[in-house]
Amino acid sequence: MRLMLHGSRPSFRAPPVQSDSIDLVVRASRAVIGGREVAASVSVVDGRIVAIDSYDAGGAVLAGTVVELGSHEVLLPGLVDTHVHVNEPGRTEWEGFASATRAAAAGGITTIVDMPLNSIPPTVDVAALEIKRRVAADQSVVNVGFWGGAVPGNVDQLRPLHDAGVFGFKCFLLASGVDEFPPLTIPELEKALIEIASFDGLMIVHAENAEVIAEAPSAAGREYSGFLESRPRAAENRAIEQVIELSRRTGCRVHILHLSSADALPMIAAAKRDGVRVTVETCPHYLCFDAEAVPAGATQFKCCPPIREAGNRELLWQGLSDGTIDTIVTDHSPCTPDLKRFDTGDFGDAWGGIASLQVSLAAVWTEARSRGFALTDIVRWMATNTADQVGMADRGRIEIGCAADLVVFAPDEKFTVDVAQLYHRNPVTAYDRVGLSGVVRRSWIAGSESSTGQLLRRQR
Repeated sequence: MRLMLHGSRPSFRAPPVQSDSIDLVVRASRAVIGGREVAASVSVVDGRIVAIDSYDAGGAVLAGTVVELGSHEVLLPGLVDTHVHVNEPGRTEWEGFASATRAAAAGGITTIVDMPLNSIPPTVDVAALEIKRRVAADQSVVNVGFWGGAVPGNVDQLRPLHDAGVFGFKCFLLASGVDEFPPLTIPELEKALIEIASFDGLMIVHAENAEVIAEAPSAAGREYSGFLESRPRAAENRAIEQVIELSRRTGCRVHILHLSSADALPMIAAAKRDGVRVTVETCPHYLCFDAEAVPAGATQFKCCPPIREAGNRELLWQGLSDGTIDTIVTDHSPCTPDLKRFDTGDFGDAWGGIASLQVSLAAVWTEARSRGFALTDIVRWMATNTADQVGMADRGRIEIGCAADLVVFAPDEKFTVDVAQLYHRNPVTAYDRVGLSGVVRRSWIAGSESSTGQLLRRQR
């Protein structure tokens, strides 16, 4: 019996399937398909899903490999993480395509989209994009796409980058932390949005207002409360208000990166109701940790915008529940241990960024299940919606015609994170020694556990 599943589907039709042509069949008593958890048998030919049958139908005589999942395992679509700082070339000692993509695969992430900064050169023109692609081509074990950058003076490079296949453009509204990727002023942002709207592209924004932060207290010192005061919610709220207004005025699609201030949720929800083309993400660290519990000098927790209070965290979960927040992504932003200034524990001096690629699925699942959410919610936030945000209609879901990027997940198995055992290049993460639920057993990229990933280009 063929399962009748609902949801968006790719525009092409799967070819007729002959039983002797099937490369892989995965039989699962639990699989997240079409927004439901069902029993199913998924067949793969040439890296694509060609059939989704009932669980019992998968017992037919088939060529190729048949994988039978245990009753404690769930078949998920590979996650799509649209916010990853790989940093190569130029700062490969912070992270690189080999280590980042290996960590991603181990964590159930089968597609990443690489940010345009922290690498040298930054991806602000086509020449830099081609350098990135050459470096990533032979190292990546998961699929990799690329964001372009919007910086002062490169408006004329935005359309060429779009035509070259980037998935959109990132900008900052305050200093990025690296000199080679300066921020946009509000007039510069408007000019970039007008250009991007002309070809229906996407602008993704680090939304913190520089003027508000300039008036805030200094971040110096070992106490996390001091750092939190240096990056007030008002900075996010004001910047998000400005981005929404410019999107309304220009018609450009915009996406708010790493939302940490729950205060902004009502204005975002209102903008969506008004038809403003705005989407929003948050990150595992904002959903898992709280400011009250960050120890003095624990600079592994520093990120910008910052982890806020427990009450704020619960409002972010509510924003996910009601659909105001669309996606969860890592904002994987690693660095070498010395840059975290563990010697002094000074939050003002330490690099801001949290490494989490390998543990993000388990971290989010641990917190989500404790609040009554299901694996179908995880797939929506971390796979389907992230894929849809960047136009990857054939990823982030288990559907006929889609790429066979699949993950076997044991949701009830518990483990304690050991930073020394992670594939990240450097042993620094806020999740070290944290107990989590959910272990990734296997990952297939295009139906294979041994092939390299594809370099992806925007398709719409």
